[in-house]
Amino acid sequence: PLPLSRHVSRPAVTVIVTGGDVDGVSIGGNPFLHGCRRNVDLTYIVMDNQVYGMTKGQASPTTEATWAKGKLTPGGPGINPFNPLVIALASGANYIARCSSSDPNGTAKVLAEAIVHPGFSFVQIMSPCVTYRPEQRDWKKTARPSPVEATDDPARAARRLMSDDGLNTGPLYIGSRAPYQPELKASVENLTELEQEFVV
Repeated sequence: PLPLSRHVSRPAVTVIVTGGDVDGVSIGGNPFLHGCRRNVDLTYIVMDNQVYGMTKGQASPTTEATWAKGKLTPGGPGINPFNPLVIALASGANYIARCSSSDPNGTAKVLAEAIVHPGFSFVQIMSPCVTYRPEQRDWKKTARPSPVEATDDPARAARRLMSDDGLNTGPLYIGSRAPYQPELKASVENLTELEQEFVV
């Protein structure tokens, strides 16, 4: 909520928000959805390691259903994970991309694009947590630039996400929807004028 209100109150300020998969699609899921829906002009970067790393290795909303090493779910979470890119697309984000922390140059290029693109930009960065998910070391070898160019068609982007293995990086969707522009009331000259609005 704070970054959204910051942009609404100071539209000229460039707003960049960072977080993880937990605060992105769990604790902070509601503001994420409505930020996309309104197409607020900010950039949201989510570093996704598919685990609650700071609380010692529980399954997160993006953890696969069969991951059986979580302390609270030794048999696996048993439910399908959220795909933050799908959520962003379905909710109306205007720029959607995935990057890998093992490719800093590619990530920098995507972030530069995301920041200047009008509207809500969502960038998922695959960020291994090798303490609790040592198998994620393989991401460095398996993540690769997508062979497909970004599209401006939401339906095409959705089909691509449905067949994606989660390891393709780069921009996925670049939309052209106008960003949210709130109608701000003109500044009130004095308190007396403001008080009159509440007089019965």
